[in-house]
Amino acid sequence: MHDSLKELQPGAHNAVRVCLNIQPHERVTVITDEACREIAAALVREIEAVGAPHALFVLEDLAPRPLAALPAAIAQDMERSDVSIFAARAQANELGSRMQMTDIVNRRRMRHAHMVNITDQIMRDGMRADYRAVDRLSSRVFDIVRRARTIRATTPAGTDIRADLDPALKWVKTSGLISSEKWGNLPGGEVFTAPRDVNGTFVIDGVVGDWLCDRYGTLKHSPLTITVERGRLVDAQSDNNALREDFWRYTHTDENSDRVGEFAIGTNIELKAVIGHILQDEKFPGVHIAFGNPYGAHTGARWYSSTHIDVVGTEFDIWVDSDKIMDKGTFLDSVMS
Repeated sequence: MHDSLKELQPGAHNAVRVCLNIQPHERVTVITDEACREIAAALVREIEAVGAPHALFVLEDLAPRPLAALPAAIAQDMERSDVSIFAARAQANELGSRMQMTDIVNRRRMRHAHMVNITDQIMRDGMRADYRAVDRLSSRVFDIVRRARTIRATTPAGTDIRADLDPALKWVKTSGLISSEKWGNLPGGEVFTAPRDVNGTFVIDGVVGDWLCDRYGTLKHSPLTITVERGRLVDAQSDNNALREDFWRYTHTDENSDRVGEFAIGTNIELKAVIGHILQDEKFPGVHIAFGNPYGAHTGARWYSSTHIDVVGTEFDIWVDSDKIMDKGTFLDSVMS
């Protein structure tokens, strides 16, 4: 085994045997691209060690990118599988094809690992987390927030945001241990809901999602400051004009692209710093929100958007109703114990 592949194997072992818990009798569809071929090779090696039958697809072999739609060969294969893994880089205007993929996952109740924008660094870092420990904390946070009416979050950089919650909308836990109830990102570690209303200022000094992540990386030195009123994005300011324009354009794709569809708390306490990759950084302890699709199949929200973009800040203080659960990015002992 090449040294580089050897470094990826512990993370692949975690993904296949712990997070997805793939069994020898289960069929697996693995979807990758040229940029992530080596990561996919590590995952396939682990699937073969389990003894599970599988099929591997490389996107560039099936259709030009950016994808206009999910290739039919992949859709057909997923209809025969119990488990699927997507390990590939996001490209502009490809979210629709990924939504087609997760529609199949939801309908067939597959266990699905969504590893969009996965990198070797993430495989060596976040994918080596103790996901059973992350799951225990995620369960505790879930129990705290699921009956909450309001959550307020502030940061030293200037975030001051309040989410009002609807008890009719569900909280979802995606801790890295993936079940047929809800597909999950890997690395994992968050609880989220679709909020009833959001108001305030959010300073994005972490990272923005989808293809903007690869373009702009960590925003520590060029934050994007956004204002939300009545659940809608009303302003965005940054010294980086290109970032602001790309973000504004993305969040005005359709009538709900500017609406907050997700309010989430990251619970992966094994992550020590934001690295500039949304797949991992949105699991960093703190708050992140997303504009666009509210994942209504899981949260119960009754509106839709064709887009979804996460934004991450750092060093949060968080209050659930009147109870503080996080101070400067660290969960309080009352939550951890």
